Amino acid sequence: MSDAVPEVSVVIPCLNEDGNVWPIYAAVRAELEQHASSWEIIFIDNCSSDGTRELLREICAQDPRVWAIFNTRNFGQMRSPTHAIYQARGRAVVGMCADFQDPPALLGEFIRHWRTGAQIVLGVRNTERAGLLLTATRKYGYAFLERHADYPVIPGATGFGLYDRLVVETLAKWREPEPFFRGMLVEAGFRRTLIPYDRPERRHGETKNNFGALLDFATSGLAGSSKNLLRRPIIWSFAFMALAAALLLAGGFAVATSASPWPWLIIAAQVGLFAINFLFMGLIGEQIRAIAERTREIPLVIEQERINAPSPAELRSPNASPGPAR
Repeated sequence: MSDAVPEVSVVIPCLNEDGNVWPIYAAVRAELEQHASSWEIIFIDNCSSDGTRELLREICAQDPRVWAIFNTRNFGQMRSPTHAIYQARGRAVVGMCADFQDPPALLGEFIRHWRTGAQIVLGVRNTERAGLLLTATRKYGYAFLERHADYPVIPGATGFGLYDRLVVETLAKWREPEPFFRGMLVEAGFRRTLIPYDRPERRHGETKNNFGALLDFATSGLAGSSKNLLRRPIIWSFAFMALAAALLLAGGFAVATSASPWPWLIIAAQVGLFAINFLFMGLIGEQIRAIAERTREIPLVIEQERINAPSPAELRSPNASPGPAR
């Protein structure tokens, strides 16, 4: 493998994609040869149980510009792709899926926008091809994140896009144990360009994004991108305190009118207990948030094998310029 820093790295995560790895490699290679001055393709396999790894060995043996990382187990669809992105050497890094639902034909447009100054170029899906349950899950999941996340998410942006070297190195320093990468791209605040596209049909096999996988992804994404939710119990505690105070006033008014104050006082005491509970829940949440900010040392994946790839020790942070000449 050449030691020269490639202009573009393309990262393709895999899980049981034996029907797609050769076609996606050929399609991506064709686009890169047309639009990039130099390139590398990185496949990261999340412990496939079909013939994906054998096919990746064949591709790597044929083309030294392709390298593969084999994980010891399935580390999920957040950690594995992000790990490979952080390993990439290119001045720009592209993340995309192996099943052709992220169209390789957009690579040239991504590269063109990056060369003219965009630090992040994201593909945004105009359409979804899924059942009613998955479509509703995505729709209301995006709506919930938009309302409660610490920063706005981009509906339809799945992470398919190009990221400047400066963006990749900045996010790698965050050491997120469960990196919600598409949210991190927004949180970082780099210049973004959005490219809308219609989602194509999957070429081969079945999607891994069933309801359970999407729910797990959404939960991890919400936990990673909405730390403000941990503060909500404190706000609710003040609301309950105000309600308890109003009930106490109602009890006082009952005494003034010779009515029994005890129903009001009992309810006020119960509401006050809720307020205290929510206050302590909020304080505990703040402590958890502070701990999470200070303890980001969990490795994203554990690698079993590398093919055509430099060892992690050989990959140095300053090995590439921050981007194209502006």
